[in-house]
Amino acid sequence: MKPTILSFGALASGVVAFPTVLDQLQRSSANEKRLLGITPGFNAAAQYVSTTGAHTFVPPDFDAGDVRGPCPGLNAMANHGYLPHNGVGGHLDFIQGTLDVFGMAADMSAFLTVVGGTLDGDGLSWSIGGPVPSALSLGGLLGEPQGISGSHNKYESDASPTRGDLYLNGDDYKLQMDQWEDLYARGQANGDSYTLDVLNEFRSARWDYSLNNNPYFFNGPFTGVLVAPAAYEFIYRFMGNKSAENPEGYLNGDVLMSFFSMTKNDDGSFTHTPGNERIPDNWYKRAIGDEYSIPLLALDTVAAALEYPKFLSVGGNTGTVNSFVGVLPEDITEGVFNAATLTQGNNLACFSMQFLAQAAPDLIKGSGVISDILGAVTRLTGAVSTAISGLSCPQLTQIDESQFDQFPGYSEMKPDGTY
Repeated sequence: MKPTILSFGALASGVVAFPTVLDQLQRSSANEKRLLGITPGFNAAAQYVSTTGAHTFVPPDFDAGDVRGPCPGLNAMANHGYLPHNGVGGHLDFIQGTLDVFGMAADMSAFLTVVGGTLDGDGLSWSIGGPVPSALSLGGLLGEPQGISGSHNKYESDASPTRGDLYLNGDDYKLQMDQWEDLYARGQANGDSYTLDVLNEFRSARWDYSLNNNPYFFNGPFTGVLVAPAAYEFIYRFMGNKSAENPEGYLNGDVLMSFFSMTKNDDGSFTHTPGNERIPDNWYKRAIGDEYSIPLLALDTVAAALEYPKFLSVGGNTGTVNSFVGVLPEDITEGVFNAATLTQGNNLACFSMQFLAQAAPDLIKGSGVISDILGAVTRLTGAVSTAISGLSCPQLTQIDESQFDQFPGYSEMKPDGTY
């Protein structure tokens, strides 16, 4: 019998098993201290992000073919000219843009853009929204790249902060007002401050909602264990405005509304203008030399999992609500990783990213977009190898994807990202 979600108590015991790590995380208000032992400092001239001149806000022209998608940060970058305005970019566009606007480290941006180009695009470019024509797909003869909006269970996952579950809503990219209102209210109750604690508590509530309402809820080894937490952690780590008083960042409701294209009405309600996300004026990114990297993301993710062990429960509902069945990491990886040690060292990032590399051939082949399957797999596995090169990972060379056949949220996905 497969373990249920309750069987992952081994992860909860990790709080006791790793007191040194937990104490370090609790005593540090910033990830920077965890690795470097120092605060990042603040340099206004170096960290200022321009919203004027070449980077003046220009809304998307959807009639002309511009695309926007579920990621508010990428939408804002395109609206301010830090990505191509049409919303379709190549690897260098994303690597340079995320560095210039948010201070994302090269290890993370290079990895994410190769994943995006391979799983959501034509190998060389990808859309931050929905499908776009690609010359490399031979006019659609090989299929059409679906973009982030069509990447469910490849890049995008259930239990998103402000986007609905695909099975429940019919799409995974439109903002759901009730989710936004919940998020906004939580930060206001915390003194107009959106911290990692607030966001992790919100994520726990979103997880529970999906568990109890979505019969297709699925939490995958990559999309659920690593990408899903990033969606919450990026909100604070990248959107928090840096200053001399708050070098790690301070995120309030006004900044959050700007990034999520929200205006607040006199009666307290909100109006959302899809695709009009803005970088706030007088806004500053992460400190130079303190770019947000894969090891820092892994630390944030482990810290959240120590507080909420369910976040690391790989598995899903089996066709009815609240029917979650878990799959142990050792069953997926033939014993290379196990639930008891997943929060040790860099094992979490190693497990998630190497799983993606092993699953890549089926994911790429299933899309029907890229003709050079071997070349695409080689690029993606190379990106994974580079990203984890300094993490001392146990080597994962084979996975058992048949473990997921019992989950309709995984097994019934179509190549175009629909059910």
